[in-house]
Amino acid sequence: MNALAATSRNFKQAAKLLGLDSKLEKSLLIPFREIKVECTIPKDDGTLVSFVGFRVQHDNARGPMKGGIRYHHEVDPDEVNALAQLMTWKTAVANIPYGGAKGGIGCTPGKLSKSELERLTRVFTQKIHDLIGIHTDVPAPDMGTNSQTMAWILDEYSKFHGYSPAVVTGKPVDLGGSLGREAATGRGVLFATEVLLEEHGKKLEDQRFVIQGFGNVGSWAAQLISEAGGQVIAVSDVTGAIKNNKGLNIKELLKHSSENHGIRGFTGGEPIDPGSLLIEDCDVLIPAALGGVINRENANDIKAKFIVEAANHPTDPEADEILSKKGVVILPDIYANSGGVTVSYFEWVQNIQGFMWDEEKVNAELRTYIIRAFNNMKEMCKTYNCDLRMGAFTLGVNRVARATVLRGWEA
Repeated sequence: MNALAATSRNFKQAAKLLGLDSKLEKSLLIPFREIKVECTIPKDDGTLVSFVGFRVQHDNARGPMKGGIRYHHEVDPDEVNALAQLMTWKTAVANIPYGGAKGGIGCTPGKLSKSELERLTRVFTQKIHDLIGIHTDVPAPDMGTNSQTMAWILDEYSKFHGYSPAVVTGKPVDLGGSLGREAATGRGVLFATEVLLEEHGKKLEDQRFVIQGFGNVGSWAAQLISEAGGQVIAVSDVTGAIKNNKGLNIKELLKHSSENHGIRGFTGGEPIDPGSLLIEDCDVLIPAALGGVINRENANDIKAKFIVEAANHPTDPEADEILSKKGVVILPDIYANSGGVTVSYFEWVQNIQGFMWDEEKVNAELRTYIIRAFNNMKEMCKTYNCDLRMGAFTLGVNRVARATVLRGWEA
C-alpha cells in the first residue's frame, strides 16, 4: 500500500471515530494548493537542462504551512501529497501553529555540482517566492537538501522581499538557524521513547535497541539513547548492518561511519544481513530509514515489544494489524518523529522575535512539547478506545477540523 493510500486510510478511520461531517472530511483531504514549476538551468558545461519542481500546500487552518523540500530522482506527486497531508496532522499533534506542506525537485543531487545545485535552488525559489512566506508557507530541508540549500532559498527570497530569516527553517546557525535543530528529530525520538517506556513501567537503561537507518535521525537517536544508558545492539544503513549483543560503541561507530561513508567494515560488531535486522531479538525497534519496511512479509517475525517510528510511514496498515494482535506497541510516526518540526517552530519563533535561545532552552522546550503531546494522545486513546496511531490521528484531525469550523469554512 503506498503512502498516500495508507495516510488517507488512517485519516478516514479517524474521521469516522470523530463523527466528522462528510463534506468537512472531503474538504480536509483535498490540498489547499498544488504548485508545479519548470526549472531550467545552464549546467557547468554550458548546456541547458530542465527539471520539474513542485510544492503541495495541504492545509492552513491552524497557521502557515510547513514542510520539507526534497531533491530526489523519484519525487512522486502522490508521495509528496501524502507527506504534505501527514505534516498537517503532525503539526496538529505537536500542537504547534502550522499546517502541512511538502515539495521537491525531481533531480539526482549526487550528479549535480554545487554550483548547479545552487542555480537550481535559486530558479526554483524565483518560481515560488510569491507562494511561500513567513506567514504563508515555511519550507525546511528534507532528503537530498540541507542547511546550505535553505541558505540559498533565504538569499533568493530576500532579494524580492527584504531580509526574511523566518521564511525557511533548518538554516545554518550563522544565518539565524536554531541551536539543537540538527539533533532535534533524534532527540525527539529519545524523549518519546522515554515517556512511552515510563508509561509501561520500564526504564530506558534496561532496554536493548535495534535501529534501522544511520542518517541524521538514526545516528542522533543511537547516540542520545546510548548516552542515556540504553543498549544499542544492532544498526544498519545503506552500506550494511552490524550487531553486537553486548552493545555497540556508538561513539566509535559514528567516527567510523563519517570516515568511511557508512557503517560497513566496523570492527566493533559482527556484520549481519540487513534484511534480518528488523527481526533481531530486542526490546525496542526504531525504523529510521525508508517507508513501508515493516509489512505483512516480516511482521510475524518481529521480536521487539515496542516499535518507535522515527521514519515516515515505516509500517504498512496490514503489518499494523498483525503486530497489534501480537501485543506489540507502536509509537506512530506523526508523534514519534515530530521533534524536527517542533524545533523548526522554535527556530521560526526566534527569527520573528529576533532573539535567539541557548541550546538548553531549546531542548527543555522540546521535552515539554513531546511529553504534553503524549498525554494528549493517551487521552484520545481512552476517549475513543483505540491504539496509539488512531489516538494520534484523532488528536491531529480533531484539532484541524475544529480550527476549520471555527474559521467558518461554509461561508
